[in-house]
Amino acid sequence: MKFRILIEVDEDGAFVAECPTLPGCLTEGKTRAEAMDNIKDAIKGYLESLKKHNQPLPSIEEEIIEISM
Repeated sequence: MKFRILIEVDEDGAFVAECPTLPGCLTEGKTRAEAMDNIKDAIKGYLESLKKHNQPLPSIEEEIIEISM
């Protein structure tokens, strides 16, 4: 499975990784690589929890829009 990940640096310099497809699935790391490893683990745990509770994957549609300025 493939998931889109958003990564940003917070005010303390930590890398915060979030998976928008899975609400509430986010983590952080001291480095970008650590944040990526952590989000992979978080996604696996999230999916295992959905499976354990017989819940489907959330259905989220993504669009790209253009804004003129």
